[in-house]
Amino acid sequence: MISELAVWGIIGLPLASFVLITALLRPLQGQLTRLSGYLTVVAIGGALVLSVWALKSTLGHEEAIGFQPHQWLTIGDPASGNGFEMTVGLLLDPLTAIMLVVVSGVSLMVQVYSLGYMAKPEPGQTYADYPRYFAYMALFTAAMLGLVLSRNLIQLFVFWELVGLSSYLLIGFWHHRPAAADAAKKAFIVTRVGDFGFLLALLYLFANRSTFIAQGLSPFEIPDIHAAAAILPAAVVTWLALGIFAGAVGKSAQFPLHTWLPDAMEGPTPVSSLIHAATMVAAGVFLVARMFPLFEHSQVALNTVAVIGGFTAVFAATMGLVANDIKRVLAYSTVSQLGYMMLALGVGAPAVAMFHLFNHAFFKCLLFLGAGSVNHATGTFDMRYMGGLRRVMPLTYLTTVVAAISLAGIFPLAGFWSKDEVLAVAWSGEHTGTFAVAQVVFWLAMVAVFLTAFYAFRLVHLTFHGQFRGGVEAQPEDERVGDQRHVHLHESPAVMVVPMALLAVAAVVSGFLANPVTSLLGIPVHWFSHFLVEDTPGFNWGVAVGSTVLAVSGIVLATLMYQTGHVSAEGLTRRLRVFHVLFSKRYYLDHVYEGFIVRRLLYRGVFRLSDWLDSRIVDGVVDLVAWTGRSVGRAPAQLQTGQVQVYGVGVSLGIVVILLTYLTQR
Repeated sequence: MISELAVWGIIGLPLASFVLITALLRPLQGQLTRLSGYLTVVAIGGALVLSVWALKSTLGHEEAIGFQPHQWLTIGDPASGNGFEMTVGLLLDPLTAIMLVVVSGVSLMVQVYSLGYMAKPEPGQTYADYPRYFAYMALFTAAMLGLVLSRNLIQLFVFWELVGLSSYLLIGFWHHRPAAADAAKKAFIVTRVGDFGFLLALLYLFANRSTFIAQGLSPFEIPDIHAAAAILPAAVVTWLALGIFAGAVGKSAQFPLHTWLPDAMEGPTPVSSLIHAATMVAAGVFLVARMFPLFEHSQVALNTVAVIGGFTAVFAATMGLVANDIKRVLAYSTVSQLGYMMLALGVGAPAVAMFHLFNHAFFKCLLFLGAGSVNHATGTFDMRYMGGLRRVMPLTYLTTVVAAISLAGIFPLAGFWSKDEVLAVAWSGEHTGTFAVAQVVFWLAMVAVFLTAFYAFRLVHLTFHGQFRGGVEAQPEDERVGDQRHVHLHESPAVMVVPMALLAVAAVVSGFLANPVTSLLGIPVHWFSHFLVEDTPGFNWGVAVGSTVLAVSGIVLATLMYQTGHVSAEGLTRRLRVFHVLFSKRYYLDHVYEGFIVRRLLYRGVFRLSDWLDSRIVDGVVDLVAWTGRSVGRAPAQLQTGQVQVYGVGVSLGIVVILLTYLTQR
């Protein structure tokens, strides 16, 4: 059994790496800065070893390991309901353990890959940038691990915001590029909108703390919230769940707060890989799964999660159909796949959602690393200037195809198993009280299956097949974006290819961890079902065959359009120009947010009104008070002439007035 100190070490090792790099290694010059990369790899490797130990300790246990919380801060008398007690602690259960392995394992692959990717200097790069990169990555990983292990919602919220800060620093890593700086600010601001809902949920918990205290429970301890969910008023449960889900919508880039994620591609490619595979965007799905005992007591909340997830799955996939930047295609793919996970949560199957998150982490990380590998050779992320790379980059090609097949959900790769379970649980409707909602989101998910397979193999054909189209040297200079390099067609170095090969293996076999014919390495059959107490759906042949036919159809259509040429991509684009423009413009949501809401509604409306109220009303009242003080004193001041005879006349007139008053009063 793992000790509490060892579990704290899972957070502490990458955090210590961040501190050491910042304090000791970043001030160094020259090749000594390379030590920061090795230190980060060792620290996160150690966290992975401890995470595997934690996973082994939780296997076979449905309940959390009994680590006691530690008192940190007490205000007033919490027992009477007139105070507050803040604790910190660890919550280690099967759900936490698998997330620890996913986060630390994927992060380790990304850090090893980064040793090669970041070794080639960028224009304007200094020696300080290399340790700065690994310091931020270590902090990012530590924040996500802390979020996963948090025992109470306030502690979780602190790490939640630290994840947001780390993503801001990494997305804007090349801060000298205006596009990167703008993307970082956009990600930070948009996710804050969702986080405001999360904060309101925390305040709502505090306002209703008397219900918890009466039962001897804490309003912020996650196990206590799970225990109290059944006795809380229905309205309280619904508002709490929707507030928490608002935070998840922001972090996991669900509609309508998805717009930050495609722009986040301005960061270095390994950063994009880590954000999309195992850290920031996975945080929202994890949060809903962690708080699922609360959500399952509100059908309104579950239906909201399911509908938004199903709609997002299709909505984002349509934009991936027409994107030319390889990382943006993958970004929309991530948004779509996160929609699948939210869909599974909404129809009452958190274990299935986490199973898909587990598989998705491997093949999506691999796809991003493949994108970085082809960029390393071609100098561009624009697929229109790639092509023919399978001959010069066979290992990158092979691993990317494996990831694309897994993403498309083709048997027997990992994506097939988790995608099939998401579809099967939606089709059966056994886990939801609203069968109609389950059916609606099921058909939305089936549409997304076809679209996913199409854009995945559109990416493969445009990037690796046909003839090479010149790379960055053929691209107009005003179209060049991101961390682009000169054309040098060659396979990536071993330090980049080996992590990709390991992830490719995981993208093939990870699905069998929940669907083995026999026990594998002592792991019980359907061990994902032990994350939370639920029955996973049985294998549905009809759903599996139907979804596979759709996926294969998408692959065939992409092949006919972008490899064999039997279907004209240009002709189809002309015939469907309205949809092509709509998808390319991202449904004009960025125009609505930035053009209407920010510039017109906020800048020209709310902010201009605030400026008018401040300058005219607030300043006007202050000026009026000052003018009144000055003016009231001016009239008596005119009598102060300094002439004695004038004062005498005034005194005489005063005496006369007094006498007249006296005589009239008699």
